[in-house]
Amino acid sequence: MKTRLNTIDLLVLNAYWVGLSFMWNGLHVILLPAILLKIAPEHLKNTYLGLLTFGGLIIAMVVQPISGAISDRWRSAWGRRRPLAVLGTAFDLIFLTWLAGAGELGWLIVGYLGLQFSSNIAHGPLQGLLPDQTPREQLGQASGFKNFMDMWGLILASLILGRVFNPQADNSWAPMALIMGMLIIGATITFVGVREKPSNLPSQPDDAINRGTFIQAVQPLRDLRRIDWKVHRAFGWLIASRFFYLTAIYGIQVFAQYYLRDVLAAENPVKLTGDLLATITIALVLFALLGGWLGDRFGHRKMAYAASGIGALGCLLLLFARTPSTVLAFGSVLGIGIGLFLTANWALLNEHAPAAEAGMFMGLTNLATAGSGAVGRLEGPLIDALNNLNPGAWMGYSGLFITGAICILISAFLLLRVERPSR
Repeated sequence: MKTRLNTIDLLVLNAYWVGLSFMWNGLHVILLPAILLKIAPEHLKNTYLGLLTFGGLIIAMVVQPISGAISDRWRSAWGRRRPLAVLGTAFDLIFLTWLAGAGELGWLIVGYLGLQFSSNIAHGPLQGLLPDQTPREQLGQASGFKNFMDMWGLILASLILGRVFNPQADNSWAPMALIMGMLIIGATITFVGVREKPSNLPSQPDDAINRGTFIQAVQPLRDLRRIDWKVHRAFGWLIASRFFYLTAIYGIQVFAQYYLRDVLAAENPVKLTGDLLATITIALVLFALLGGWLGDRFGHRKMAYAASGIGALGCLLLLFARTPSTVLAFGSVLGIGIGLFLTANWALLNEHAPAAEAGMFMGLTNLATAGSGAVGRLEGPLIDALNNLNPGAWMGYSGLFITGAICILISAFLLLRVERPSR
């Protein structure tokens, strides 16, 4: 019987996510674009950024579920989740140190891809720590705390790193040290504060069991093969709807700093990018919470359609932003749409997931989340190609926002294919 968790327990359980969110949002949106400007050709900067982060997300999609599956059967006196999580986090610090001094493209690629590998070794097991420690009746509350910590990490990274990073400096030791500090603090709180039960099995030696974990890692792939998508086609359409909406968002998020630098000629594009991301996130959090109440009252499908209209409007408004104030104002419109969509889509996915296999089906949503992040990065070469056709017209960034609006409208169209679940 699991002990009911109080507020302090929930904060300790989810403290790691603040550091992880701070690290990845800071790197992807604030630091990597600025660092690449020094070592990538000016006319190919979007291409380099897009392809580099695309490769990293492919690593994440492969490593994270395998690491999580291995931790399911890991045996040690220290529990099954924390050993791999500590190992991954330790290598995170090594690769962050590597990135801080990376002055050439090859070094940057090795450091970034290595960080993706090590971070996802930790990420997979940590996602299993919450259901391990939380009573069933508190899973919703604990998940809310987890998302809350994610958002705080994003907001803090947006507001702090953009002010700490000096684009003229030869290295990025200051912001990388700050990232390492946040990661160490979050990891220490969770790894020390959470008391995992020993996972040793007295009937078998640890090494014999752990050798078999790699075979067990492929079991989820076998389970996926038996899903009848004709029966569960509504769930599949919801995943597709989620994929297109998030593809629009990730594309804009990744290349925002270059857009602000080129089109707005911002005095400090790194700082303005952080402010824009914080503005979007604050609007997102507020309307994600409000969207839950509105969805229960008026229906989650209606909220998803509203989110598509507002999100598409936000993308098109950004086409005409030419000052920092208009960028922040139009970005908040986009944030409202994202917040409403994330809540509505997640509620609809839960409605259509079969109760007996909800864990496996909800895990499939990462195909849309991580997959859209990877595809969004591939817009980089297209942006550069369009920008270089007519230098100074910045048609690539216009194409980015128009593509975003189209993807969001496709998301709404796919929702029409979703049948209402039988009661």
